[in-house]
Amino acid sequence: MNQFWQSIKSYFKSVNFRKIIKRIGFLFLGIVALLLITSGVLSVYFKNNKAEIVTQINAKINENISGTAAIGDINYKFFKGFPNMTLALSQVELKDSLWSFHKRTLLKAAQIEVRVNILGLLSNEINIDKIEIQNATLYLFKGKNGIVNTNIFRAKPKNEKSKSSTDSKIKEILMHQVHFISENQMGNKLFDFDILTLKSKINYDDENWYTNLYLKTLAKSMAFNTQRGSFIKNRIVEGVLEVDYSKTKNQISVATEHLAIGKEFFDINGHFSLDKNKSPFDIAIKTSILWRNASALLSANISARVNQFDLKRPINVGCTIVGDMNATGDPEIRVTTKIEDNELTIPDGLVTDCDFDATFTNQYKKGAGCNDFNSTITLTGFTGKYKTIPFTIPVGKISNFEKTTVAGSFRSDFDVSRLNEIINKDFMHFSDGQAKVNLDFKFDVLNLKIQKPLFIGNVYVTNAIVNYGPRNLTFLKTDIQLDFTEQALLIKKINFKDRKNMVFMKGKIDNFLTLYYENPEKMLVNWEIYAPFLDVKQFVGIVTSSGKKSPKKKGKKDDFSEELYSVIDKCQVVMNLKADKMAYGKLLATNAKATVLLLNNKLIVKNGRVQSSGGIISFDGQLAPNGDNFILQSNAKINKVDIARFLTSLNNFGIQSFQPKNIKGFLTASASLKGTLLSGGQIKTNSISGAATFDVIQGALVDFKPIANIGKIAFPLRDVKNIVFSDLSGNFKIHGDFVDVNDLKVSSSVLNLDVNGVYSFNRGTNLAMTIPLRNPKNDELITDKIERAEKRNKGIVLHLLAVDVDGKIKIRWNKNHE
Repeated sequence: MNQFWQSIKSYFKSVNFRKIIKRIGFLFLGIVALLLITSGVLSVYFKNNKAEIVTQINAKINENISGTAAIGDINYKFFKGFPNMTLALSQVELKDSLWSFHKRTLLKAAQIEVRVNILGLLSNEINIDKIEIQNATLYLFKGKNGIVNTNIFRAKPKNEKSKSSTDSKIKEILMHQVHFISENQMGNKLFDFDILTLKSKINYDDENWYTNLYLKTLAKSMAFNTQRGSFIKNRIVEGVLEVDYSKTKNQISVATEHLAIGKEFFDINGHFSLDKNKSPFDIAIKTSILWRNASALLSANISARVNQFDLKRPINVGCTIVGDMNATGDPEIRVTTKIEDNELTIPDGLVTDCDFDATFTNQYKKGAGCNDFNSTITLTGFTGKYKTIPFTIPVGKISNFEKTTVAGSFRSDFDVSRLNEIINKDFMHFSDGQAKVNLDFKFDVLNLKIQKPLFIGNVYVTNAIVNYGPRNLTFLKTDIQLDFTEQALLIKKINFKDRKNMVFMKGKIDNFLTLYYENPEKMLVNWEIYAPFLDVKQFVGIVTSSGKKSPKKKGKKDDFSEELYSVIDKCQVVMNLKADKMAYGKLLATNAKATVLLLNNKLIVKNGRVQSSGGIISFDGQLAPNGDNFILQSNAKINKVDIARFLTSLNNFGIQSFQPKNIKGFLTASASLKGTLLSGGQIKTNSISGAATFDVIQGALVDFKPIANIGKIAFPLRDVKNIVFSDLSGNFKIHGDFVDVNDLKVSSSVLNLDVNGVYSFNRGTNLAMTIPLRNPKNDELITDKIERAEKRNKGIVLHLLAVDVDGKIKIRWNKNHE
């Protein structure tokens, strides 16, 4: 190895090696000298022939244009482009012949460098094979009246040959800091780009050519319709484009992979016709991109709607744009995508685990134009979960972006307990049961609000347990069947049980969905309700509102619960109620019927009728919320009820000095009352006011202590413990704890009694009693009523007062009787 290196060193020191180095040096110096001499000769040639060269360049330009070209100065670039000559044209302006009308200069450049073939120049020909444009503005214009500034290039007659003997083809184009504008006022199009760098080497094949073009530009505007906004606005576009020109098709084709637009990358293929009258084009785009990033690249009219939604993970998107550069209106845009295992954000929440195919087109109906009116998004095979509730939309369409409509089919089958993810548990809580939904839908959308909704189909719920929070009511084994038609919601079956009640309901709501979203206060719900047994107190709690605000979860938005509560609170309800058995406290009734209306938080009862205590009770009335309680107004008629059973079931109206066991007979009465119903369903006794009349048939007073005590002294020979009444009637006015007794008339087997005055449920009783002492035992045998009335007060008559003394009723003489 050492011997090898020694031989190499010896060779480098040899005479032969030095001769080779010297010859290479002379060759290099010769080349440099040749370059210097040639460049010097060209420089001298340019200076000596500058005027002629300028003339030739102008002739070359004027040979091809119809307009004016202004060049401030021309200079020779020493060495640049050797062996060809590079000329620098400064302050260049190019105007067409109609400039005075439109005022748009086609080209204005601070400097344009052109590379001229030296052999052609020596033959008095200007053949340009390279152009470099710097700090320029290229402005293509078409006005509303059809005037253009691009008719500057003259079309050569077919048989006319160029004055140049050499074929002149530009083989390289460079641009730096070039502002490119294409304004088409007739077509409402504006393309505005700041070209930072453009590099293109062109290869020719007869009259066809192709190039790999490097481009870096700022897209200030790419508006296919200026009224709709710009695509890729203010985004840097950078990449290499394969560009081909076909003379036969008079068309430019563009293809690129991984073209950067902003921070996103796209594969693009496009075709652009160069015909004068019609300039059709088509662009195909493919990318994988995040939803919001894609939206940011769209025009304002599209992105404003697209931004109402979002997808968490990138999506594969294909887009085609087909149009005509010379035509008015938008091009046809078609976007397709396939979504897999993604999360979709919508205005009302989040859809997880979603898969679907989506297509957008702005020309859904061919021939109807490319516009918002004819725009449609089609969804197919949509599956997902909305707050854990699974659903499918086999086909869905969002149409007409001016007056948006949504239509499609909705299917779902889920455990009812999953509704707890949607509805506030303090409002409603679900457990057990299964729900199935099968609906076709159509509705308008205005400002993200549903308008004119139409649902056709059905909803089934079986064996659910529902707790209604505002009343703390739990309904067991709840079944629901809802049928949606074009005209109404048919509630074919709602069956539920709670601790005491079993209720079967069916109903109808005309124009349900429109009223739900727009005017819930005008919604009228017609119910047919049947119950084998009904607890009235609980039923009142179900169908009335206490006026409480809908429950909320702190720190959590719950628009759906709020909306649902509001609708329930505002809607009007008509219920035709039938019950085999009914209970109100201790009052039991059978064969109950009533029409119940819920209007503006009021519960109104009409044509109520029950059988109770051996008789019939009919009633009307209403309940209106008042804080946590209700204002009760009622008109009632009682026909031949067992008075003892009736008073017992009503807790004797709170009377302490008299018990239902003390009286027998059948009561017929009428009353018009107003009072307060407590939230638990009990009547607040001292709140009642109104008037009542009564008549007792086959009545008897049994072991009533106040009368019995008097009878022992006044009527020792009469049976005062069992007083039989031939007449017991009267009328009252009630106001709170006090009852004004008017014309209480008692005709009995022991004595007759007339009572007037005030009776108090608590303190303050003051009753005036007129008691004839004669024995009326045989008065019932007198058939003449006048004769019987005249005989009533014959003999000794006592005038007494029943007054409240320290909470006890005391009997005194009524000295001031009339």
